[in-house]
Amino acid sequence: MKFKLLATSLAVTLALTGCAANNMNNTHGQPNSAVAAVDTVNNKVFSHDYVLEELDNGLRVMVVKTDYPDVVSLQIPVSVGSRNEVEDGKTGFAHFFEHMMFKGSKKYPEAIYKDIIKNSGVDNRAYTTNDYTNYYLSFSKEHLDKVLEIQSDIFQNLHFSEEQFRTEALTVKGEYLKNNASPIRKLLGAVRNNAFDTHTYKHTTMGFFEDIEAMPDQMAYADLFFERFYKPEYATIVIVGDVEPKATVDMVKKHWGEWQRGEYQAEIPVEPKQQAARYQHVVNEGQPGHWMLVSYKGPAWEPTEKDRAAVDLISELYFSENSKLYQELVVDKQIATQLFTYNAETKDPGLLHVFVKVEDEKDLVTVRDAINRTYATARAELVDEGKLAALKSNKRYSFANDLDSSKAIASMLASYVHFERDPEAINQMYATADTVTPEDIRRIANKYFVDSGRNTVTMSAKAKITGFEKEVDLDGLTAELSQPTTQHFTVLDKTSNSPLVDVNWLFYTGAAADPKGKKGVAALTAAMLAKGGSATKSYKEIQKAMYPLAGSFSHQVDKEMIALRGRVHKDNVQQWYALVGEQLLNPGFREDDFNRLKKELIDNINSDLKASNDEELGKEVLYHKLYQGHAYESLNLGDLSDLEALTLQDVKDFYYSQFTQAKLNLGLTGALNDDLKAQLIQDLTRLPKGEEKRLNVADAPALEGIHATIVEKSAKSTAVSFGFPIDTVRSSKDWTALWLVRSYFGEHRNSGAFLFDRIRQTRGMNYGDYAYIEYFPRGMYQTMPDANLGRSEQIFQVWLRPLRSNNDAHFATRVAVYELDKMIKQGMSEKDFEATRNFLNNYVPQLVASQDRQLGYALDSQFYNTDEFVSLVRSQLASLSLDDVNRVIRENLQTDNMHYVFVTGDGEDMKQRLASEQVSPLKYNVSKPQALLDEDKIVESYQLSVPAKNIEVIQAQDLFK
Repeated sequence: MKFKLLATSLAVTLALTGCAANNMNNTHGQPNSAVAAVDTVNNKVFSHDYVLEELDNGLRVMVVKTDYPDVVSLQIPVSVGSRNEVEDGKTGFAHFFEHMMFKGSKKYPEAIYKDIIKNSGVDNRAYTTNDYTNYYLSFSKEHLDKVLEIQSDIFQNLHFSEEQFRTEALTVKGEYLKNNASPIRKLLGAVRNNAFDTHTYKHTTMGFFEDIEAMPDQMAYADLFFERFYKPEYATIVIVGDVEPKATVDMVKKHWGEWQRGEYQAEIPVEPKQQAARYQHVVNEGQPGHWMLVSYKGPAWEPTEKDRAAVDLISELYFSENSKLYQELVVDKQIATQLFTYNAETKDPGLLHVFVKVEDEKDLVTVRDAINRTYATARAELVDEGKLAALKSNKRYSFANDLDSSKAIASMLASYVHFERDPEAINQMYATADTVTPEDIRRIANKYFVDSGRNTVTMSAKAKITGFEKEVDLDGLTAELSQPTTQHFTVLDKTSNSPLVDVNWLFYTGAAADPKGKKGVAALTAAMLAKGGSATKSYKEIQKAMYPLAGSFSHQVDKEMIALRGRVHKDNVQQWYALVGEQLLNPGFREDDFNRLKKELIDNINSDLKASNDEELGKEVLYHKLYQGHAYESLNLGDLSDLEALTLQDVKDFYYSQFTQAKLNLGLTGALNDDLKAQLIQDLTRLPKGEEKRLNVADAPALEGIHATIVEKSAKSTAVSFGFPIDTVRSSKDWTALWLVRSYFGEHRNSGAFLFDRIRQTRGMNYGDYAYIEYFPRGMYQTMPDANLGRSEQIFQVWLRPLRSNNDAHFATRVAVYELDKMIKQGMSEKDFEATRNFLNNYVPQLVASQDRQLGYALDSQFYNTDEFVSLVRSQLASLSLDDVNRVIRENLQTDNMHYVFVTGDGEDMKQRLASEQVSPLKYNVSKPQALLDEDKIVESYQLSVPAKNIEVIQAQDLFK
């Protein structure tokens, strides 16, 4: 939910130190006037100073100057989304143009455009929603003029060939198939199709599948769609960062001022009033457990009306993790394994969603009735004013916590300015929300949460769901703490004037320390600390106390690191630490928390990984196979049989043996006052001293020969991962050189990388192709790697995102190995070396662009005993030569010893293809250059050389047991 309530009276105290005050706001309501300066109104929730001007052609420009050095965020929200797709058979084009806008123009063809973007270290991305499409770029400020010039030319003169159009249509189809594996997306697609009769919210952003299939033949309509909507009156330029506002506006005028205004307005059909509750069941073969989505028709986003604010408050009060319902169903009775809400802000009346997942079919009716009973409660009662005040406190501090970088500020603006193309709408929205009373909550609940506005969808492998036919010694502790103690842990003190306080308790232990037969105890122990109660408070009480503070306390578990991270605003740090300090140092270890969290871990393996995430599954199977008999063999979450057998005593034993001072590395940043800092450090001396500083991890097992593991499951596409162990880690002298090679070959989620170009762009086979030399989990959800995943052993890995068939997966794997062999034999070219070095030199600051990431990377530098990350990379990049890089390629990369993992719906077919070296011809839906076709003839029979005896087919349900 994007809506964040912020009481206007506290806006000034929440202003971030990174934001400059130039008092250069344009007067609201004077968009065509010259840039004007007005005083910042102290009670505004969005109190940053900004320049806003509308050009003669209708384009609006907004500039916010910040003190975050060097980096600039440019965001271009265009007010066109799936809502605007009004013609039958023409859905999905707003999302399609999100793809096509990267194809360049006649002046800047795709290859040149990508080369400039890469050499400038620009992080260039986009996304599409119901109501708008947003293009967002982050880069060093020196490149602002050039980026504006290029983007302006593309927005005005986008050019693509029929081949590019047809090839990208295949990519979009592949993306649809990839997304189709997600039960959340399936539920949303079903409920929208069922709930809307005439309005374009009936189809999702991706569009209807039949329209996507027909898209390759719709190039003429694509030209018309672009002509209609990519016009200045639909667009806003948002620039946030280390810039001078007036000069920046002038720069925009120079490049965008001649863009011609359009005239087209889509006639969006009005949805008739729903007359009765609707229910639909969706059969999803192979799905574990059962999902349900209860959705009600809700209000449009209108900042001057209370309706939208009230329904968002109702969601938080009655369905959040702090709610009575969540505690009952998830925490206490443990009927549901997941329960969450999603309320997309939309220009027209949309849907308000509650998602829930249960294991037993019989519990679906119970949960459905509990959800609706809760809505009835909201209609019948007056919510406690204290609860409402606590919610407002939480939201105002959450708003400040989120705006911790120029990119974060720009992203927030982009998500709202598309509504009225004016940031003052945000202030109006919060001003309206601040007036919502308990009486308003009840009145508006009665307006929207009615039977005739309800739409329910269930989903499981079953053909039908039964029951849905109808609708802690204070004196002793004080004496102990008064005793003089010695500190046996390291402290990385980076405290500053930032109003956000981040604390990272990083322990050098993790899943590699799990005893034999107790795989998963590290993950379960960390979860018990972060998501269980303390000796003096239950988890429910901690959540209730934490809520108005808007503080966080989370955990991350890897092989050799467990990170417990917390964030809070400086105003609330004392109360926050009183809670989380006890969770860490005096855990409650309650049986109910233990059972709940163990069940959650098991469900994460079975449902989230094995059943619903083919991409992450393939990557984890690769690590599992490469590290047989090694401390890294098991999943970070553990083995299923071991998890089932774990006891609460196992968790206690792991906590007392592994959470020691010797293993602790404490990181502090933000405005943490000296007294509390001293108390926090003193409190940590209560941990056992310990002797072992870090785990002693053996070398990776030697990989000999070529092997393949084929994971068979219900899947409509085939995911591929392959790799081998390497000796080079971040502390190695050649690490930066190998990191450069990885970036060139397959920078994560970056369209300028070589494999991405050869497999996705040129051939239109899948959604992305990447390479890694460090563990990078959750890659499908994020664009940059997390900190605190330090390892003594690493692998070189290639990840090919799902392909449309086994044949395509076989071909794409051959392409990757073919190109890897070429790179090993021929090395990189001078041009590619320089371009990649330029990219990384500009890109690396973005990896540490926020406060918590800076702290996390600094702690990692301690683990590897290296210089600060950006300095390390830039200094080593500066001294590299092409000969260095090509030597590192020869010494680190090979294809003679390899393990391949395929996740597919037909394991035997994939096995036969590999064992027989079956030819895997690639078919196109458009003519391709002869040179490419000639290369394809080589690739389609390129030898992977996997001996039949080294090919294993395993059922997904049999993994990680």
